[in-house]
Amino acid sequence: MKFVTAINKLKTNQALIVLVKSQAKSSPFLNADELKMLHEAQKDKRQHLYLNNGKQIKIVVIVSDSMSWELSEKLRKQGAKCCQILNEHKIEEVTIASFDDSLSLALAEGLVLANYQFIKYFSAPDKQANALQHVNILGNDISDKQIQYLNTVIDATYMARNLVNEPQSHLNAVQLSEAFKKIGKQAGFDVEVWNESKINAQKMGGLMAVNKGSKTPPTFNIMEYKPKQAKNKKPIVLVGKGVVYDTGGLSLKPTPMSMDHMKCDMAGAAIVVAVMHAVASLKMNLHVIGLVPATDNWIGENSYAPGDVITMYDGTTVEVLNTDAEGRLILADALHYAKKLNPELVCDFATLTGAAERAIGPYATAFMCKANDNLKNKVFESSYSVFERLVEFPLWQEYADELKSNIADMTNLGKGEGGQISAAKFLEHFTDYPWMHFDIAGPAFNHAVDAYKPKGGTGVGVRLMIDFLTQLSQK
Repeated sequence: MKFVTAINKLKTNQALIVLVKSQAKSSPFLNADELKMLHEAQKDKRQHLYLNNGKQIKIVVIVSDSMSWELSEKLRKQGAKCCQILNEHKIEEVTIASFDDSLSLALAEGLVLANYQFIKYFSAPDKQANALQHVNILGNDISDKQIQYLNTVIDATYMARNLVNEPQSHLNAVQLSEAFKKIGKQAGFDVEVWNESKINAQKMGGLMAVNKGSKTPPTFNIMEYKPKQAKNKKPIVLVGKGVVYDTGGLSLKPTPMSMDHMKCDMAGAAIVVAVMHAVASLKMNLHVIGLVPATDNWIGENSYAPGDVITMYDGTTVEVLNTDAEGRLILADALHYAKKLNPELVCDFATLTGAAERAIGPYATAFMCKANDNLKNKVFESSYSVFERLVEFPLWQEYADELKSNIADMTNLGKGEGGQISAAKFLEHFTDYPWMHFDIAGPAFNHAVDAYKPKGGTGVGVRLMIDFLTQLSQK
């Protein structure tokens, strides 16, 4: 989908967003009266100015900083404000004009991300739709590659948001796999889906246990993009938690503000398929594999129970102390499968623990890592570049000690304090390769609009990973 287009000539009386420096005395896009109003706004240290002469709407964004990741984020948020103004005035198309193309690209990203809507289930969705349909960037130096990259990033973020926002009544594990197949066919990557029979034959004990109370069979999804000239001899593997709905099982969750938004518990899976779509669409020269174990965590007559002992895919026995600590059980099977792929790096994404959200709120992703410093530095660079921040927690042995069981190899639950770390230590047990763990429980789902991040699924992690993989493809 094309959201943004580069143009080299303005259309008459089209709505315009003009970016100017905070000390600018002139602009080719503003007349004398508008410049006077700009100077007054500059004196008041305002960040933007709204102008309407009856024929044309102009929004002037005043830029006070030099280009940096902080300024990029400010511009994305300014883009969100512009989006609100444009939709309030029923503007269908707008052009961004600036003294610096990189500023225009950042503002356009925030503008279009803020314009996202999930309205398919309204009885009259057209009446709910935003007026804004298209964004142009005026600039002779913006390449087709830059525009394609921006549109692909936005498209992938929309895709992840859409999947997270789908209710489980319309997106169970089997339907999620069908969506993966459709996306793979569209973008150009392969999708293999294991059904319940294959999962049982492979003895994926974590995924099988979580699914025991379900009315819908589980799936295990393997997505692969492998170009002929891939730079990496060993694949980069992305693993996503695909719990399409989480009741907590017999360790039932409370509601509201807990179970009522648990359709988002497959946000990790949404990241994986959206990033796979972007990698294939951009034809990155990287071999990338995506793994998603998918099920719901339902209550039924056969539900697994606290106190049960299950045998994982790798043979480890686990005493289940809490059926609401289910994400780590299905991820562990996928992480063990990843060993067979001889990966260069494995990254897993999951709305895994309330502890992560309690520790850092919705403002960042809890991050744990056992990869080399070069890879770690690159992922942190990407986190600041797209402003999807990471907070690193340690992987100390004491947290693994909390998982000791009297009757099995380990339990699936540590102490409440530092629970995001003990969960990661559980997963680490199933890895023997460079590994990064992203606990997105805080930022994956918003309960209110936050600038360019909507209420509902945010698509967090998608922009981060596309930027990170782009870095790796250019090394």
